[in-house]
Formats: sequence, C-alpha cells, structure tokens
Amino acid sequence: MRNKIYLTLLVAFTLTNLKAQQYITKTGIVKFFSHTTLEDIKAENRKVVSVLDSKTGVMEFTMLMKGFDFPNQLMEDHFNESYAESSKFPKAGFKGTITDISKVNFSKDGTYTVNYTGKMTLKDVTKDITGTATIVVKGGNATATSKIKVKPSDYNFKIPATAVGKISDEMDVDIIMDYKKK
Repeated sequence: MRNKIYLTLLVAFTLTNLKAQQYITKTGIVKFFSHTTLEDIKAENRKVVSVLDSKTGVMEFTMLMKGFDFPNQLMEDHFNESYAESSKFPKAGFKGTITDISKVNFSKDGTYTVNYTGKMTLKDVTKDITGTATIVVKGGNATATSKIKVKPSDYNFKIPATAVGKISDEMDVDIIMDYKKK
C-alpha cells in the first residue's frame, strides 16, 4: 500500500513538472504561397494547435486541412476537393524536436535562433524535415516562427494538366506559433 502511495505521488509530481514546462497554442498560423508567372496562390490556416516542451524541445502541431482560407471560394474548393482531398485526408501535422533547445532561456526575454528536426505529414505521407526557427520570449510567453519550402509532389498532391502552370513546384510555407505557458 505504501508503495502505491509513493508511486502515485511520484507520478503526480512528474506530471505537474511536465505541465509547467509546456507551452501551448490553439491559434497557431500556417501560411503557404505559390508564385508562377500565371498566378499567385496563397492561403492561411489560423486554427493550428501546437505544444512545445521547453525542457526537452519536443514540439508538435496539427491542423485541419479545411482550415485554410483562400482569397476566393473557387480556389478553396479546388484545394479541398482536388489537391488536398481534405475529406479523405482531413489533418496534417508535424512532430519533432528543437535540437538545441538549451540555447533558449524561457525565463528571460530575448530572441533565439534554434534548429529543429522532425516529420511532417500531409495526405498520409510523412517526410523528414529539418530547419531553423526563431523563438522570441517575451513576458513569459514564446513565439516560434519558421519558413520552409514544400514540394506538393512529395506529398502526392496531384496537379491537373490545366493547372500545371498556375501552381509552383515548390511552395513557401510560413509557420507562426504564439505560445502561452501552460
């Protein structure tokens, strides 16, 4: 009985410490931009959920593909129905680690450049991703931003022949997470 009480207290203490190290957002932003000589396409998703552990550097985010807003409804419909197949593949996300999280002092305001590695999943295709991010700590909260390039063909986005010249082979993706300490 005594061991059970000890184990319960140990687990509760560990979980409390883990929560104190986590940052969370439910309003993260993922934007993408495609430029060709025929057309510019941009979209933004402001409903991205993300968690960052400030001690281990473990970070992940997830979003609904139908959460992307486009400048016009026709673009949005084509994206969801034909390209992303959002009904069949409703979610996308990233799971990874900030490899040099020790560079960030979460108790002191400042700007820090960090490296990350992980796996991004779109349309049930998972690819390794590495990059750099900027973390700005201010008032106990943290904002993480990163820019990456994504090739739609790497994630089985099928571009019809009628749209080939309108969609770039590589898209710019901006990721912005305004974290609050949990």
